[in-house]
Amino acid sequence: QVQMVESGGGSVQAGGSLRLSCVLRFFYSVNRVGWFRQAPGKEREGVAAIYTVDGSTYYADSVKGRFTISQDRSKNTVYLQTNSLKPEDTGIYYCAGARVPAGTRWSFDSQVYDYWGQGTQVTVSS
Repeated sequence: QVQMVESGGGSVQAGGSLRLSCVLRFFYSVNRVGWFRQAPGKEREGVAAIYTVDGSTYYADSVKGRFTISQDRSKNTVYLQTNSLKPEDTGIYYCAGARVPAGTRWSFDSQVYDYWGQGTQVTVSS
């Protein structure tokens, strides 16, 4: 059973940074890892994803240029570096894993993902 554990959340002021980590048990059972977030009263939205086979990445427009997703296979870990944080980035951040056929179109359809972590809270104050 693939398990995913997030960490690294916290409270920062606007303009600050956080690095979120997602440690995967059975890392090679998935080949796409996504980061999603959910703010109070809002639907969950995808922010970044990585295809672990070749390291290709995909971002939501709202975070392009500010967030970076990366992986360290030796540590079974996917990271989300968040810079220039804004109050609207506040929410619970989840990592999710999926195994997709090669060439699958990028999307943030949560139904693609079979495995989810418990989430880590990010709070950005103005």
